[in-house]
Amino acid sequence: MALEHAILVSLAEKASTGYDLARRFDKSIGQFWTATHQQIYKVLARMEGSGWVVATHVAQDGRPDKKLYDLTEDGRAELRTWIAQPAEPEAARSDLAVKVRGAAFGDPKAVAAEVRRHRAIHQERLDFYLANEKREFPDPSALRGHRLHQWLVLRGGINLERGMIDWYDEVIAALTRKGKR
Repeated sequence: MALEHAILVSLAEKASTGYDLARRFDKSIGQFWTATHQQIYKVLARMEGSGWVVATHVAQDGRPDKKLYDLTEDGRAELRTWIAQPAEPEAARSDLAVKVRGAAFGDPKAVAAEVRRHRAIHQERLDFYLANEKREFPDPSALRGHRLHQWLVLRGGINLERGMIDWYDEVIAALTRKGKR
Protein backbone atom coordinates (compact mmCIF):
# COMPACT_ATOMS: atom_id res chain seq x y z
CA MET A 1 0.00 0.00 0.00
CA ALA A 2 1.12 3.49 -0.66
CA LEU A 3 0.37 6.47 1.52
CA GLU A 4 -1.80 7.71 -1.33
CA HIS A 5 -4.25 4.87 -0.75
CA ALA A 6 -4.47 5.49 2.99
CA ILE A 7 -5.25 9.15 2.21
CA LEU A 8 -7.82 8.15 -0.42
CA VAL A 9 -9.62 5.98 2.13
CA SER A 10 -9.54 8.77 4.69
CA LEU A 11 -10.88 11.33 2.21
CA ALA A 12 -13.57 8.91 1.03
CA GLU A 13 -14.80 8.87 4.62
CA LYS A 14 -14.71 12.66 4.95
CA ALA A 15 -13.33 15.65 3.02
CA SER A 16 -10.55 17.13 5.12
CA THR A 17 -7.81 19.70 5.36
CA GLY A 18 -4.22 18.49 5.41
CA TYR A 19 -4.11 19.33 9.09
CA ASP A 20 -7.26 17.28 9.81
CA LEU A 21 -5.85 14.35 7.83
CA ALA A 22 -2.63 14.48 9.83
CA ARG A 23 -4.63 14.47 13.08
CA ARG A 24 -6.67 11.47 11.90
CA PHE A 25 -3.45 9.65 11.05
CA ASP A 26 -2.18 10.42 14.55
CA LYS A 27 -5.37 9.14 16.19
CA SER A 28 -6.72 6.28 14.10
CA ILE A 29 -5.21 5.53 10.71
CA GLY A 30 -1.81 5.48 12.41
CA GLN A 31 -2.87 2.20 14.01
CA PHE A 32 -1.96 0.53 10.74
CA TRP A 33 -0.26 3.13 8.53
CA THR A 34 1.97 5.90 9.81
CA ALA A 35 2.90 9.15 8.12
CA THR A 36 4.36 12.45 9.21
CA HIS A 37 2.46 15.67 8.64
CA GLN A 38 5.09 16.67 6.07
CA GLN A 39 4.62 13.39 4.15
CA ILE A 40 0.85 13.87 4.08
CA TYR A 41 1.11 17.40 2.64
CA LYS A 42 3.67 16.29 0.05
CA VAL A 43 1.50 13.37 -1.07
CA LEU A 44 -1.65 15.54 -1.16
CA ALA A 45 0.12 17.92 -3.57
CA ARG A 46 1.17 14.97 -5.76
CA MET A 47 -2.37 13.52 -5.67
CA GLU A 48 -3.82 16.91 -6.63
CA GLY A 49 -1.41 17.02 -9.56
CA SER A 50 -2.54 13.52 -10.58
CA GLY A 51 -6.18 14.57 -10.47
CA TRP A 52 -7.12 12.21 -7.62
CA VAL A 53 -8.07 15.00 -5.22
CA VAL A 54 -9.28 18.55 -5.55
CA ALA A 55 -8.63 21.32 -3.05
CA THR A 56 -11.17 24.00 -2.29
CA HIS A 57 -9.87 27.16 -0.66
CA VAL A 58 -11.83 28.08 2.45
CA ALA A 59 -11.52 31.63 3.76
CA GLN A 60 -11.16 32.07 7.52
CA ASP A 61 -11.55 35.24 9.56
CA GLY A 62 -8.29 36.37 11.14
CA ARG A 63 -6.48 33.22 10.01
CA PRO A 64 -4.88 32.08 6.77
CA ASP A 65 -7.14 30.39 4.24
CA LYS A 66 -7.19 26.61 4.37
CA LYS A 67 -7.50 23.95 1.68
CA LEU A 68 -10.26 21.37 1.99
CA TYR A 69 -9.37 18.22 0.06
CA ASP A 70 -11.91 15.87 -1.45
CA LEU A 71 -11.76 12.97 -3.88
CA THR A 72 -12.35 13.44 -7.57
CA GLU A 73 -14.01 10.75 -9.65
CA ASP A 74 -10.50 9.70 -10.78
CA GLY A 75 -9.51 9.37 -7.12
CA ARG A 76 -12.58 7.25 -6.38
CA ALA A 77 -11.80 5.07 -9.41
CA GLU A 78 -8.20 4.61 -8.22
CA LEU A 79 -9.45 3.66 -4.76
CA ARG A 80 -11.91 1.10 -6.19
CA THR A 81 -9.16 -0.38 -8.39
CA TRP A 82 -6.70 -0.60 -5.50
CA ILE A 83 -9.26 -2.16 -3.13
CA ALA A 84 -10.03 -4.86 -5.72
CA GLN A 85 -6.36 -5.84 -6.11
CA PRO A 86 -4.88 -8.64 -3.99
CA ALA A 87 -2.69 -7.53 -1.10
CA GLU A 88 0.42 -9.52 -0.29
CA PRO A 89 0.82 -10.61 3.33
CA GLU A 90 3.28 -8.34 5.09
CA ALA A 91 6.52 -9.85 6.27
CA ALA A 92 7.11 -9.46 9.99
CA ARG A 93 10.33 -7.74 11.00
CA SER A 94 11.31 -7.32 14.62
CA ASP A 95 14.60 -6.17 16.05
CA LEU A 96 13.31 -7.26 19.44
CA ALA A 97 12.66 -10.83 18.28
CA VAL A 98 16.23 -11.04 16.98
CA LYS A 99 17.49 -9.75 20.35
CA VAL A 100 15.43 -12.39 22.16
CA ARG A 101 16.85 -15.08 19.89
CA GLY A 102 20.39 -13.84 20.57
CA ALA A 103 19.93 -13.23 24.32
CA ALA A 104 22.30 -16.09 25.23
CA PHE A 105 25.12 -14.27 23.42
CA GLY A 106 24.60 -11.07 25.39
CA ASP A 107 22.81 -10.08 28.56
CA PRO A 108 19.46 -11.88 28.99
CA LYS A 109 18.53 -9.49 31.83
CA ALA A 110 19.00 -6.52 29.53
CA VAL A 111 16.87 -8.22 26.88
CA ALA A 112 14.18 -8.96 29.49
CA ALA A 113 14.22 -5.28 30.48
CA GLU A 114 13.79 -4.28 26.84
CA VAL A 115 10.90 -6.72 26.48
CA ARG A 116 9.28 -5.18 29.56
CA ARG A 117 9.65 -1.74 27.99
CA HIS A 118 8.01 -2.93 24.78
CA ARG A 119 5.26 -4.61 26.78
CA ALA A 120 4.46 -1.33 28.56
CA ILE A 121 4.23 0.50 25.23
CA HIS A 122 1.92 -2.14 23.78
CA GLN A 123 -0.21 -2.15 26.94
CA GLU A 124 -0.60 1.62 26.63
CA ARG A 125 -1.60 1.24 22.99
CA LEU A 126 -4.07 -1.54 23.87
CA ASP A 127 -5.62 0.65 26.57
CA PHE A 128 -5.97 3.48 24.03
CA TYR A 129 -7.61 1.16 21.48
CA LEU A 130 -10.02 -0.26 24.07
CA ALA A 131 -11.02 3.23 25.24
CA ASN A 132 -11.51 4.25 21.60
CA GLU A 133 -13.67 1.19 20.99
CA LYS A 134 -15.82 1.91 24.04
CA ARG A 135 -16.22 5.60 23.10
CA GLU A 136 -16.66 5.29 19.32
CA PHE A 137 -18.34 1.90 18.95
CA PRO A 138 -20.57 1.26 21.99
CA ASP A 139 -22.85 -1.12 20.04
CA PRO A 140 -20.83 -2.97 17.37
CA SER A 141 -23.83 -5.13 16.40
CA ALA A 142 -25.54 -2.01 15.01
CA LEU A 143 -22.62 -1.00 12.79
CA ARG A 144 -22.93 -0.93 9.00
CA GLY A 145 -20.84 0.36 6.09
CA HIS A 146 -17.64 2.28 6.74
CA ARG A 147 -18.26 2.45 10.52
CA LEU A 148 -18.32 -1.37 10.63
CA HIS A 149 -15.09 -1.44 8.62
CA GLN A 150 -13.44 1.08 10.95
CA TRP A 151 -14.42 -1.07 13.94
CA LEU A 152 -13.07 -4.22 12.26
CA VAL A 153 -9.68 -2.58 11.76
CA LEU A 154 -9.70 -1.39 15.37
CA ARG A 155 -10.51 -4.96 16.49
CA GLY A 156 -7.54 -6.17 14.47
CA GLY A 157 -5.33 -3.70 16.33
CA ILE A 158 -6.75 -4.78 19.67
CA ASN A 159 -6.12 -8.45 18.91
CA LEU A 160 -2.59 -7.78 17.66
CA GLU A 161 -1.75 -5.83 20.81
CA ARG A 162 -3.17 -8.58 23.03
CA GLY A 163 -1.13 -11.17 21.13
CA MET A 164 2.06 -9.13 21.50
CA ILE A 165 1.46 -8.63 25.22
CA ASP A 166 0.92 -12.39 25.67
CA TRP A 167 4.20 -13.10 23.86
CA TYR A 168 6.07 -10.48 25.90
CA ASP A 169 4.78 -12.10 29.09
CA GLU A 170 5.97 -15.50 27.86
CA VAL A 171 9.41 -14.14 26.95
CA ILE A 172 9.81 -12.30 30.27
CA ALA A 173 8.85 -15.41 32.22
CA ALA A 174 11.32 -17.56 30.25
CA LEU A 175 14.20 -15.07 30.47
CA THR A 176 13.78 -14.52 34.20
CA ARG A 177 13.19 -18.16 35.16
CA LYS A 178 15.77 -19.51 37.65
CA GLY A 179 18.19 -22.10 36.26
CA LYS A 180 17.79 -20.99 32.62
CA ARG A 181 20.62 -21.59 30.21
